[in-house]
Amino acid sequence: MGGERGADRLQVHRAHQLADVLALARRTRAHGIVPEFSFVLGSPPDPLADLVRRLAGHDRVLSTGTLIDSLRLRVHLAERLEVSPASVEAQVVGEHGTSEVMLWSSARVSGVPIAEALPAGNSFDDFRKGVERDVRYANITIIEGNAASQFGIGIVSARIAEAVLRDERAVLPIGVYNARYGVTLSLPSVVGREGVNRILEPAMSDEERRGLDQSAEVLRQAVQRTSQIP
Repeated sequence: MGGERGADRLQVHRAHQLADVLALARRTRAHGIVPEFSFVLGSPPDPLADLVRRLAGHDRVLSTGTLIDSLRLRVHLAERLEVSPASVEAQVVGEHGTSEVMLWSSARVSGVPIAEALPAGNSFDDFRKGVERDVRYANITIIEGNAASQFGIGIVSARIAEAVLRDERAVLPIGVYNARYGVTLSLPSVVGREGVNRILEPAMSDEERRGLDQSAEVLRQAVQRTSQIP
Protein backbone atom coordinates (compact mmCIF):
# COMPACT_ATOMS: atom_id res chain seq x y z
CA MET A 1 0.00 0.00 0.00
CA GLY A 2 2.83 2.40 0.87
CA GLY A 3 4.44 1.67 -2.48
CA GLU A 4 1.20 2.49 -4.27
CA ARG A 5 0.86 5.79 -2.42
CA GLY A 6 4.47 6.63 -3.26
CA ALA A 7 3.83 5.89 -6.93
CA ASP A 8 0.71 8.07 -6.82
CA ARG A 9 2.66 10.97 -5.31
CA LEU A 10 5.37 10.56 -7.95
CA GLN A 11 2.77 10.64 -10.71
CA VAL A 12 1.22 13.84 -9.34
CA HIS A 13 4.66 15.44 -8.89
CA ARG A 14 5.63 14.64 -12.48
CA ALA A 15 2.24 15.82 -13.68
CA HIS A 16 2.85 19.24 -12.08
CA GLN A 17 6.29 19.40 -13.72
CA LEU A 18 4.75 18.54 -17.08
CA ALA A 19 2.03 21.17 -16.62
CA ASP A 20 4.77 23.79 -16.14
CA VAL A 21 6.45 22.69 -19.37
CA LEU A 22 3.14 22.83 -21.22
CA ALA A 23 2.55 26.36 -19.94
CA LEU A 24 5.79 27.38 -21.66
CA ALA A 25 4.76 25.52 -24.80
CA ARG A 26 1.47 27.42 -24.94
CA ARG A 27 3.46 30.66 -25.09
CA THR A 28 5.14 29.44 -28.28
CA ARG A 29 1.69 28.85 -29.79
CA ALA A 30 0.97 32.53 -29.24
CA HIS A 31 3.89 33.24 -31.60
CA GLY A 32 2.54 30.92 -34.27
CA ILE A 33 4.71 27.91 -33.38
CA VAL A 34 2.30 24.99 -33.21
CA PRO A 35 3.61 21.41 -32.81
CA GLU A 36 1.99 18.78 -35.03
CA PHE A 37 1.76 16.37 -32.09
CA SER A 38 3.23 15.69 -28.66
CA PHE A 39 5.33 12.70 -27.58
CA VAL A 40 5.36 11.77 -23.87
CA LEU A 41 8.36 9.83 -22.53
CA GLY A 42 7.91 10.27 -18.78
CA SER A 43 6.64 7.65 -16.35
CA PRO A 44 3.81 6.77 -16.09
CA PRO A 45 3.53 7.58 -19.80
CA ASP A 46 -0.16 6.92 -20.42
CA PRO A 47 -1.74 9.09 -17.67
CA LEU A 48 0.78 11.83 -18.45
CA ALA A 49 -0.19 11.63 -22.12
CA ASP A 50 -3.81 12.16 -21.12
CA LEU A 51 -2.74 15.18 -19.08
CA VAL A 52 -0.89 16.61 -22.08
CA ARG A 53 -3.93 15.94 -24.26
CA ARG A 54 -6.16 17.86 -21.87
CA LEU A 55 -3.82 20.80 -21.31
CA ALA A 56 -2.61 21.08 -24.92
CA GLY A 57 -6.16 20.94 -26.24
CA HIS A 58 -5.61 18.37 -29.00
CA ASP A 59 -5.66 14.58 -29.46
CA ARG A 60 -2.34 14.27 -31.30
CA VAL A 61 -0.46 12.96 -28.27
CA LEU A 62 1.61 9.77 -28.21
CA SER A 63 3.20 7.87 -25.34
CA THR A 64 5.88 5.18 -25.52
CA GLY A 65 3.21 2.82 -24.20
CA THR A 66 3.85 -0.92 -24.24
CA LEU A 67 6.36 -1.00 -27.07
CA ILE A 68 9.18 -1.59 -24.59
CA ASP A 69 7.12 -4.29 -22.83
CA SER A 70 6.44 -6.01 -26.15
CA LEU A 71 10.15 -6.05 -26.96
CA ARG A 72 10.94 -7.45 -23.52
CA LEU A 73 8.29 -10.14 -23.99
CA ARG A 74 9.83 -11.22 -27.29
CA VAL A 75 13.32 -11.32 -25.77
CA HIS A 76 12.24 -13.40 -22.76
CA LEU A 77 10.32 -15.81 -24.98
CA ALA A 78 13.27 -16.13 -27.34
CA GLU A 79 15.73 -16.79 -24.50
CA ARG A 80 13.61 -19.55 -23.03
CA LEU A 81 12.83 -21.14 -26.40
CA GLU A 82 16.45 -20.70 -27.59
CA VAL A 83 15.50 -18.90 -30.79
CA SER A 84 16.17 -15.45 -32.23
CA PRO A 85 13.88 -12.66 -30.96
CA ALA A 86 13.34 -11.78 -34.63
CA SER A 87 11.45 -15.07 -34.99
CA VAL A 88 9.03 -14.27 -32.14
CA GLU A 89 5.73 -12.48 -32.70
CA ALA A 90 4.20 -11.28 -29.43
CA GLN A 91 2.57 -8.11 -28.11
CA VAL A 92 1.68 -6.43 -24.85
CA VAL A 93 -1.33 -4.10 -24.76
CA GLY A 94 -3.07 -1.83 -22.27
CA GLU A 95 -1.15 0.07 -19.61
CA HIS A 96 2.61 0.37 -19.47
CA GLY A 97 2.56 -0.98 -15.94
CA THR A 98 1.60 -3.99 -13.88
CA SER A 99 -1.93 -4.22 -15.34
CA GLU A 100 -0.53 -4.69 -18.86
CA VAL A 101 -1.90 -7.60 -20.89
CA MET A 102 0.33 -10.08 -22.72
CA LEU A 103 -1.45 -11.54 -25.72
CA TRP A 104 -0.58 -15.21 -25.40
CA SER A 105 -3.39 -16.29 -27.70
CA SER A 106 -1.65 -14.69 -30.68
CA ALA A 107 2.01 -15.15 -29.63
CA ARG A 108 3.94 -17.23 -32.15
CA VAL A 109 7.39 -18.46 -33.08
CA SER A 110 7.46 -18.24 -36.89
CA GLY A 111 3.75 -19.00 -36.94
CA VAL A 112 3.84 -21.76 -34.30
CA PRO A 113 1.83 -21.12 -31.08
CA ILE A 114 4.08 -20.77 -28.03
CA ALA A 115 2.56 -23.81 -26.28
CA GLU A 116 3.46 -25.96 -29.28
CA ALA A 117 6.98 -24.52 -29.48
CA LEU A 118 7.89 -25.53 -25.92
CA PRO A 119 10.45 -28.32 -25.53
CA ALA A 120 8.93 -31.63 -24.46
CA GLY A 121 8.24 -31.94 -20.76
CA ASN A 122 7.81 -28.21 -20.10
CA SER A 123 4.65 -26.94 -18.40
CA PHE A 124 3.06 -24.10 -20.34
CA ASP A 125 1.49 -22.67 -17.17
CA ASP A 126 4.85 -22.52 -15.39
CA PHE A 127 6.50 -21.13 -18.52
CA ARG A 128 3.86 -18.43 -18.82
CA LYS A 129 4.03 -17.42 -15.15
CA GLY A 130 7.81 -17.08 -15.32
CA VAL A 131 7.74 -14.97 -18.47
CA GLU A 132 4.94 -12.72 -17.21
CA ARG A 133 6.75 -12.13 -13.92
CA ASP A 134 10.01 -11.22 -15.66
CA VAL A 135 8.34 -8.90 -18.18
CA ARG A 136 5.88 -7.24 -15.79
CA TYR A 137 8.56 -6.38 -13.23
CA ALA A 138 11.51 -5.95 -15.61
CA ASN A 139 11.93 -2.28 -14.79
CA ILE A 140 12.41 -3.01 -11.08
CA THR A 141 14.97 -5.71 -11.86
CA ILE A 142 16.88 -3.39 -14.20
CA ILE A 143 16.96 -0.53 -11.69
CA GLU A 144 18.13 -2.87 -8.92
CA GLY A 145 20.96 -4.07 -11.16
CA ASN A 146 21.98 -0.83 -12.90
CA ALA A 147 20.45 1.90 -10.71
CA ALA A 148 18.81 3.26 -13.89
CA SER A 149 16.61 2.14 -16.74
CA GLN A 150 17.03 4.88 -19.33
CA PHE A 151 18.63 2.77 -22.06
CA GLY A 152 15.60 0.68 -22.97
CA ILE A 153 13.21 3.61 -23.08
CA GLY A 154 15.78 5.58 -25.06
CA ILE A 155 15.91 2.88 -27.74
CA VAL A 156 12.11 2.70 -27.88
CA SER A 157 11.78 6.48 -28.12
CA ALA A 158 14.29 6.56 -30.96
CA ARG A 159 12.36 3.82 -32.78
CA ILE A 160 9.08 5.75 -32.53
CA ALA A 161 10.77 8.98 -33.66
CA GLU A 162 12.28 7.10 -36.61
CA ALA A 163 8.86 5.77 -37.65
CA VAL A 164 7.45 9.30 -37.52
CA LEU A 165 10.30 11.04 -39.32
CA ARG A 166 10.42 8.44 -42.10
CA ASP A 167 6.63 8.25 -42.34
CA GLU A 168 6.97 4.48 -42.14
CA ARG A 169 3.35 3.60 -41.36
CA ALA A 170 4.87 1.04 -39.00
CA VAL A 171 2.43 -0.81 -36.74
CA LEU A 172 3.67 -0.46 -33.16
CA PRO A 173 1.98 -0.98 -29.76
CA ILE A 174 2.26 2.58 -28.45
CA GLY A 175 -0.02 4.73 -26.34
CA VAL A 176 -2.61 6.98 -27.96
CA TYR A 177 -6.02 8.19 -26.81
CA ASN A 178 -8.70 5.60 -27.50
CA ALA A 179 -12.27 6.87 -27.36
CA ARG A 180 -13.63 3.39 -26.80
CA TYR A 181 -11.79 3.11 -23.47
CA GLY A 182 -11.76 6.82 -22.61
CA VAL A 183 -8.00 6.94 -21.92
CA THR A 184 -4.60 6.67 -23.54
CA LEU A 185 -3.54 3.03 -23.73
CA SER A 186 -1.56 0.81 -26.06
CA LEU A 187 -2.89 -1.18 -28.97
CA PRO A 188 -1.18 -1.83 -32.33
CA SER A 189 -1.17 1.58 -34.03
CA VAL A 190 -0.14 2.81 -37.46
CA VAL A 191 2.67 5.32 -36.85
CA GLY A 192 3.81 7.85 -39.44
CA ARG A 193 4.47 11.53 -40.01
CA GLU A 194 1.19 12.67 -38.49
CA GLY A 195 1.62 10.47 -35.41
CA VAL A 196 -0.99 7.71 -35.18
CA ASN A 197 -3.57 7.65 -37.94
CA ARG A 198 -5.22 4.32 -37.14
CA ILE A 199 -5.58 1.98 -34.18
CA LEU A 200 -5.88 -1.74 -34.77
CA GLU A 201 -7.48 -4.05 -32.22
CA PRO A 202 -6.12 -7.61 -32.42
CA ALA A 203 -8.14 -10.74 -31.77
CA MET A 204 -8.05 -11.63 -28.07
CA SER A 205 -9.19 -14.44 -25.84
CA ASP A 206 -11.96 -13.69 -23.34
CA GLU A 207 -9.34 -13.59 -20.57
CA GLU A 208 -7.23 -11.09 -22.49
CA ARG A 209 -10.27 -8.94 -23.27
CA ARG A 210 -11.19 -8.80 -19.59
CA GLY A 211 -7.58 -7.97 -18.77
CA LEU A 212 -7.59 -5.07 -21.22
CA ASP A 213 -10.83 -3.72 -19.75
CA GLN A 214 -9.30 -3.92 -16.26
CA SER A 215 -6.13 -2.21 -17.48
CA ALA A 216 -8.21 0.61 -18.95
CA GLU A 217 -9.95 1.03 -15.60
CA VAL A 218 -6.58 1.27 -13.82
CA LEU A 219 -5.63 4.03 -16.25
CA ARG A 220 -8.91 5.88 -15.80
CA GLN A 221 -8.29 5.94 -12.05
CA ALA A 222 -4.75 7.21 -12.64
CA VAL A 223 -6.08 10.03 -14.84
CA GLN A 224 -8.44 11.07 -12.04
CA ARG A 225 -5.46 11.69 -9.75
CA THR A 226 -4.26 14.52 -12.00
CA SER A 227 -7.67 15.86 -13.03
CA GLN A 228 -7.38 18.93 -10.77
CA ILE A 229 -4.11 20.16 -12.28
CA PRO A 230 -4.93 23.36 -14.22
